[in-house]
Amino acid sequence: MIFSSLTFLFVYLPLTLAVYFLAPLRWRNLVLLLVSLFFYGWGEPVYILIMFLSIAIDYTHGLLVEKYRADDKKARWFVGQSVIFNLLLLGFFKYWDFLAANLSLLPGISIPLLGIPLPIGISFFTFQTMSYTIDVYRRDAPVQRNIISFGAFVTMFPQLIAGPIVKYKTVAADLERRVHTTENFALGVRRFCVGLAKKVLLANSIGALWDEQLAAQSAGTLSVLGGWMGLLAFGFQIYFDFSGYSDMAIGLGQIFGFRFNENFDYPYLSASVTEFWRRWHMSLTSWFREYLYIPLGGNRGGTAKTLRNILIVWFCTGFWHGASWNFILWGLYFAAWLILEKYVLKSVLVKTPVWLKHLYTLSVVFVGWGIFAIEDLGVCGRYLAACFGGAPLWSGADGFRLRSYAVTFLALLLASTTLGRDGWRKLPDRARKVLTPLLMALSLVLCTAYLVDGSYNPFLYFRF
Repeated sequence: MIFSSLTFLFVYLPLTLAVYFLAPLRWRNLVLLLVSLFFYGWGEPVYILIMFLSIAIDYTHGLLVEKYRADDKKARWFVGQSVIFNLLLLGFFKYWDFLAANLSLLPGISIPLLGIPLPIGISFFTFQTMSYTIDVYRRDAPVQRNIISFGAFVTMFPQLIAGPIVKYKTVAADLERRVHTTENFALGVRRFCVGLAKKVLLANSIGALWDEQLAAQSAGTLSVLGGWMGLLAFGFQIYFDFSGYSDMAIGLGQIFGFRFNENFDYPYLSASVTEFWRRWHMSLTSWFREYLYIPLGGNRGGTAKTLRNILIVWFCTGFWHGASWNFILWGLYFAAWLILEKYVLKSVLVKTPVWLKHLYTLSVVFVGWGIFAIEDLGVCGRYLAACFGGAPLWSGADGFRLRSYAVTFLALLLASTTLGRDGWRKLPDRARKVLTPLLMALSLVLCTAYLVDGSYNPFLYFRF
């Protein structure tokens, strides 16, 4: 079940809200746990067992870490067990076939492929539960002794399958006691409607252009202009798809009394690749910084160790996204640019005009999206070669596509900036109070009409 589905919008969510708010306060974590398990099991009931196993392991290991806190060696051992379990769980379901296929290329080695379907959202919820025992050990979060409350944290449906990655310490207080107000409910609904419009009206509208350019590439008719239009289309699609989902998740969390951290901050306004990764998928970059980069030593210990740490973190970032060489290449591609900016381009960028820094950043990022999107490295190489002159400059179809998508591109461009937000804030309070419900109703009507009429409605990050 996805947020931008008619089943979720008009059946699951209304029933969930009714049951949740009719339940006594002391039962609401239990209600949240049960409705979240139902949400997750809608498409893959058997994988609810993974949820139960993950809850049981990390809940008990959190208690063990707390119990043996005085004996640091034992406490670290239980933290290590929890981390190893989560990594093995993720590795088995997500990476077994990839590793088996590549190791079987070596002489004398033959490992069978299992072809096991990937549990939805496993990359997200394993990172969340893994951080719990680490934070308990570090005293950054209190141990949770109520297994129902812990289970509600692990399975919480707003952010269960595509983030943002919520650390336990962020919501620990809300799990114990949260305040439900009409104002927070209204703000949550508004945020959800904004995310739904981003996803349905913007991301879905541009996704077809990327598919058309891939088809042109396979047919040998891709042009330089068409190649770049395709990269722009995918870059806008994944941004509004994922940031729209994050907005919906944050809005739903607010409705249920939780405060989730922001996940995007207008990343396409960045003036460097370094800044882009401070603004894009912030919950993931924060997780890797806190639980991998800093424990490795961060930028302490000299240049060689810093370079090593950056490469390790970005190798893991790429591999986290998928069991394919293009994701590893994508991670190392950004590692290279971050290293260049840190040690070579830093002084150059200071003197570079702002518009040129934006152009440079977007060029690097959108080429990166080409690597990210195309798993076949041969196809990827030919596509990017076409973008950089290995094809005719344009084709007859490009003009038609430009005319067809001109308004969509303009809307995407404007929505990627702060112009709309800033303009909204300048309106008088009275005007905002009148317009808010009207715009929310309009967006819901338009999204519903689009969903009834259309069939193209994927969430790109479900694959991770």
